[in-house]
Amino acid sequence: MPKRATKRGTDRTPLDADADVLVCGASFAGLAVARELAGSGARVLVVDRYEVGERQTSACAAPTAWLHNLDLHDSVQQTFETLLIHTPRGDVRWRLPWTFSTFDYRTLCAALFAQGDARFETAKVEGRTERGVATDRGELRAPLVVDALGWRRVLGAGANVQPPEARLSRGLEVHPDGNGADLELWLDPSYVRAGYSWSFPADRELRVGVGSFDPHDKVKEPTLRLAADEGVPAVRFQGNWIPHRLRPAVDARTFFVGDSAGHCLPTTAEGIRPALYFGLACGRELRAVLGGRSTRDRALARYGAFSAAHRWKYEALFRVQQLVGRVNPHPRAMRAWLRALSPDPVTAWAFRRYLAIAPPENAPAGRRVTAPAQREAA
Repeated sequence: MPKRATKRGTDRTPLDADADVLVCGASFAGLAVARELAGSGARVLVVDRYEVGERQTSACAAPTAWLHNLDLHDSVQQTFETLLIHTPRGDVRWRLPWTFSTFDYRTLCAALFAQGDARFETAKVEGRTERGVATDRGELRAPLVVDALGWRRVLGAGANVQPPEARLSRGLEVHPDGNGADLELWLDPSYVRAGYSWSFPADRELRVGVGSFDPHDKVKEPTLRLAADEGVPAVRFQGNWIPHRLRPAVDARTFFVGDSAGHCLPTTAEGIRPALYFGLACGRELRAVLGGRSTRDRALARYGAFSAAHRWKYEALFRVQQLVGRVNPHPRAMRAWLRALSPDPVTAWAFRRYLAIAPPENAPAGRRVTAPAQREAA
């Protein structure tokens, strides 16, 4: 796990800066936006409370094609061709039509940041101002502002609904040393009533955790119990709130990407792939503005429409999430449902449709996707 590197005390000097684009948040979504602006000649400033790659908040796994298409293959730790699902009535193994890989967070973030030419500063973003944003180090000003700060939607207008009332899932995991051959899920109500548990091997580390679709349900005790059942120590805790409903991706003057726009996929809580996908899309619209081919208002409208065009896919997955919550307490029905999806042609069809929500073709290595291709992806 990375050590804290964020500036503290006298090193946290006042900051007063102007930029052409201000990207708030230096994880998957924000770094993807900055990547798309490389070579534009614009002054791009990325700010985050933590250093790039310092604070991992997910199990760090994604479809392998996305990692390779973005030239992030050096971050890959382990690759899987099947998914092993445990239920109280027995196990089910699904063969995936594409591979899934765990990766090292710090390595990936460093590589993604290196693909851009943005300036980076550590600062805690506190809110919107007339000309930019307020931070704990001073005001930063830019005509184009991106909120990629996560589920809190810091730059959104008005008071945001906070957990547990917000439309959020919650997850907690531990990161013991160890290894494993399988990407594993547990659909077992003894751990969580509405949700699932997991173990993601990552070379010499295991990422073992529990996630609940109901933010009122506690997850620490079942995480400890799962770790004990798996015979691994509960060490190096990591947890987060996880959006499970799509939110508007723009307001009158701000672009929202990743968890701040609710781009995390319902049911699976997969947030990395959509963060990259929508981050690249947002970056393309901003690049058009910087190149004089568009205006901020047009970019806001186009990007907002692009995100909203995916709503039906998100709502379909949310209905599956609700179904999992209803079926999970009934192990016999859950196992029957999983077995119905187990034949290779059925699994392949379902997972190809799932991958198409944010396809890796939208991140071809070595070149940027044009605006027409972006429209087709919607």
